[in-house]
Amino acid sequence: MKEKPRSIEQWLAELGNPSADRDYKPGHERLLCLLEQICSHRPKLRIRVAGTNGKGSTSFMLAAALQSCGLKVGLYTSPHILEFNERIRINGTPITHEQLQQSLERVMPVALEAGASYFETATALALDHFARQQVEIEILEAGVGARLDATTAVAAEMALITPIGIDHQAWLGNSLQEIAKEKAWAMQGCRFSISAPQQPEALAALKTFNPELTLCDARQWENLTAQGLHQHGNASLAYQAVQTLAEARLIRCNLEKAEAAIAACRIPGRLQQLSIGKATLWLDAAHNRHAILALLPSLKKLADPFDAILVFTREDRSLENELALLTPFCRDIISNSDPAAALQQLNEQLCKHPDGTFLVLGSFITVAEILRSQQQA
Repeated sequence: MKEKPRSIEQWLAELGNPSADRDYKPGHERLLCLLEQICSHRPKLRIRVAGTNGKGSTSFMLAAALQSCGLKVGLYTSPHILEFNERIRINGTPITHEQLQQSLERVMPVALEAGASYFETATALALDHFARQQVEIEILEAGVGARLDATTAVAAEMALITPIGIDHQAWLGNSLQEIAKEKAWAMQGCRFSISAPQQPEALAALKTFNPELTLCDARQWENLTAQGLHQHGNASLAYQAVQTLAEARLIRCNLEKAEAAIAACRIPGRLQQLSIGKATLWLDAAHNRHAILALLPSLKKLADPFDAILVFTREDRSLENELALLTPFCRDIISNSDPAAALQQLNEQLCKHPDGTFLVLGSFITVAEILRSQQQA
């Protein structure tokens, strides 16, 4: 009797916990082994996006802008919110279940034999799909760091560096300078490298690695759909990338259309607004100090004050020192190191303030739990 094919969930379960730095395996050897098994097709351009915060938003905006130029754009981001397919998109459309199943059947046996991590395997699946669909431009969002990240195992023409802060210290170092040195490797071999404005220590490390690094000319955007003042910097970085490629005549692009596409871009899980009955909920995957600091200038515009801000972290992280920064913006603040408690504690607040305004901060696990609950409501 022929064995029933494994489901997508069964394949992915073989890889264990997908949490960003818990399955991190430094090095390129496993991914290079996987690349030998997948379809070979080099895109016209490949762009790496590294940094601490803003990588996903910048990647989404850049993909929207390049797509508006009539290009076939592959976008690889992580983590996903509701389902794995979200990590791998072409012109905004996630990989289908059928396509993903076929890629898993090709890649997974080799991944398991090589001892590849969840993220390494996801990267190989994305490259396999992009190759088979012959995309013109690939955008690869880095996972942890850049020097030994899976996304830097393949050559690229452009690197974008979003704001760098303290995170993933176990792998990248305890100082801003050490972390920036690791992130700087996204620029290795790239013809173009553009950085968002950085703190002095981070900028010095990036400039030491690449003296020809271009600093982004950040500006304020009118009618930017993505909420939060920090998104203006991400939008500026995405636009400057498109402008640079157009000026180098590597793409043909109507820059006005590209600008409009960036302005209209919606990014899931980043200050995403939900209505729950008469209550208003803002949901954001800010889960480190750097991300919370970036949110602060925007909070008064969203609510003055919030009825409650709920902060959820993992058991191996602490944001206790950041709670004091959020306290001036709310009547009540709730913190929990168990992301699974997010929904229960949010519901408790909704019962107290059925027409209130709330902000929930946490990892993508927290974001996913709340979004799923609203889909089922």
